[in-house]
Amino acid sequence: MAAPENTLEGLREAKRQGVTWVEVDVKLTGDNHVILLHDDLLDRTTSGNGPAAQAALTAVRALDAGAWFGPAFAGAKVPTLEETVKELIALGLNCNFEIKPCRGRERVTAELAMRELQRLWPSDADKPLISSFAYQSLQAAHQLAPEFPRALLVEEVPANWQALCEGVEAVALNPWHKPLTAEGTKAIKSAGYKVLCYTVNETARARELFDWGADGVFSDTPGMLIEALGM
Repeated sequence: MAAPENTLEGLREAKRQGVTWVEVDVKLTGDNHVILLHDDLLDRTTSGNGPAAQAALTAVRALDAGAWFGPAFAGAKVPTLEETVKELIALGLNCNFEIKPCRGRERVTAELAMRELQRLWPSDADKPLISSFAYQSLQAAHQLAPEFPRALLVEEVPANWQALCEGVEAVALNPWHKPLTAEGTKAIKSAGYKVLCYTVNETARARELFDWGADGVFSDTPGMLIEALGM
């Protein structure tokens, strides 16, 4: 990783490394503003502490989201979804928005995020991908904004994966790469779904996944993979 996660600085670094797609995590503040944040708690990636679901946007925006990563990024802010979309457009990047709700906020997080994306995303641009581990969030995204493609996030691929994908009209399954097998990849691909694997930082494993038919990988080291695989 070369920049703090879920920041505008991270998006710029991804662009510098040559990617065309990025992935970010979408969450709500306590006063229902859509921000980028991975954890339920503010502690790990900001100078704050406590649950994001209990913090107002003004308090979150006052935090430092870069100093934990390194002094060069001190002063980085937790971006709003609106700021993120503007930066993505300026950089010419598309995005996988992962809806990452705090417990009990699965539906409202998806609803508010999708309304924002419907308002902000350019109508003439390819739509971003919407993914989530929270099935209720994917259901809400499907119901409210069916024009945005969806992907089901899983750790191990469950036996009923196809029924789950069909239930939200997903276009892709996004599994953790470690338990994934060649046979499993073939089955998903044969059913007509894309396979997008997370989080792959080793060249040999990325090459193996692509050889199996994977359509893409999420990585903390995209520039290295792009160079090594000649992408």
